[in-house]
Amino acid sequence: MFIGSEVQNSGAFNVLSYNVAGLPGFINSNGVHGSKTTNTASIGSRFADYNFDVIQVQEDFAYHATLYDFDESHPYRTQTSGNIPFGSGLNTLSNFNFTDFQRIKWAHCYIGDGDCLTPKGFTYMRMTISDGVTADFYNLHGDAGDGAKDEAARRSNIQQLADFIDEHSAGQAVLVFGDTNTRYTRVNDNIRLLGTQSGLTDAWVELEHNGIAPAQGSAPLECATPAQSNSCEVVDKVLYRSGDNVKLAATSYRYVPDMFVSEAGTLLSDHNPLLVDFSWTL
Repeated sequence: MFIGSEVQNSGAFNVLSYNVAGLPGFINSNGVHGSKTTNTASIGSRFADYNFDVIQVQEDFAYHATLYDFDESHPYRTQTSGNIPFGSGLNTLSNFNFTDFQRIKWAHCYIGDGDCLTPKGFTYMRMTISDGVTADFYNLHGDAGDGAKDEAARRSNIQQLADFIDEHSAGQAVLVFGDTNTRYTRVNDNIRLLGTQSGLTDAWVELEHNGIAPAQGSAPLECATPAQSNSCEVVDKVLYRSGDNVKLAATSYRYVPDMFVSEAGTLLSDHNPLLVDFSWTL
């Protein structure tokens, strides 16, 4: 983007992470009221109405076509990898163009919560947020469950993602957001690795907890659905870092379930969507 003859050297954008509960209704209702097709159409319409800059969804399986049909705002979209058991359920809708898109399957999963029934993993892309300004975006869905084998698979997931970031995003600004299925308070989760190894900052920790993550083994801070405050913890997270050529800063963090309710006033998914505003400077 040019202002006169000068390249823009600062700007802002927002990102939304939302698990849209798109498993076929006969497999899992997700405890959500109403038709999943109707709910997904409403989600797509809200995407269009609010026109968030970058949206990353998880569990976008059986109702994907409906989601895309009802969002008429975002010109750049990933192509679905399919319904279960073929697809990962991970997709991105964006106002910014992207290149180098990849889908990567987790090396390890555990069947306990059905995680091995789909090729869960993460996606990678390099996105142009302004002329000459790029950042690497990652979407993910980590292994679910609280058993020892679930936790081992999930730790492997986070390690695999951190190693991929090291290899593919050296020097780049990075944003990682999606359903990690991790919590800072869990003793056996390793979400901190994305900070210690990959240099990422969790926007929730930074803005809602003064940069200090809840201690492992401390009392859970689990959110209700809908969340009643922004200080409680969900498994969906937004993490980021600056790059050699652009500085990123998270300026606000909030759960926005109120933006995604049906005409009857019920939630459209069993997850709290989370919205983070960013500024960038060269």
